[in-house]
Amino acid sequence: VINSTLMAQYRRLKQTSLQFLPKRADAGRMLKLTCVYGDLTTDLMEQSHPEGFHIADILPLQLDLARWKTGSRNTLYASRVNAERLAFKDDCFATPMVFFLLHEPLSESLQRVLSQCLRVFEHDGELLATEYAGQSNQHLFSRSRAARKILYRAEPFLRPFRNEDILARLNALAEPFHQSVKTVAQKNCMNGFYRCTLLRLSDGI
Repeated sequence: VINSTLMAQYRRLKQTSLQFLPKRADAGRMLKLTCVYGDLTTDLMEQSHPEGFHIADILPLQLDLARWKTGSRNTLYASRVNAERLAFKDDCFATPMVFFLLHEPLSESLQRVLSQCLRVFEHDGELLATEYAGQSNQHLFSRSRAARKILYRAEPFLRPFRNEDILARLNALAEPFHQSVKTVAQKNCMNGFYRCTLLRLSDGI
């Protein structure tokens, strides 16, 4: 089901995300926002061996499934929490990760989610975001009106999201604290329909 939802690209997107995983993550704590997607949590834990791996989701069922899939490892911490109001202290995660979450909320909610990601983001930490990419003429859904109609019916908030500049939003949130967010690495998938991006938070505008 998950693979079908992502146009049979789940494994490719997962592997790209794992390749982008910062090497420094094994010395810090990781946070994965939402845990609905298959065996990604298990693979992340096996690859990164973080000091503590935190998952956050609003649905108890998803947290229970993640615990079951990982064998309730003692380095997995599951929190039922809204991504707009994360119950974590400031600057506490070396590597926050969002996997197909940002396109789901409305613009105002997206602003709060990004603000929370930035708040818990450790200085010089790296944020891994795997999401739908912006508008592109390379893919069928951008060229075909009928295909776009089907897509936007299934994902009602996707149309405005694809016009969002997430990096610009993050930098606007970071600027009052004299910090900036920069792209470290980026890779498009499925002719630019999906995108994996690694971002770093640092001092300076």
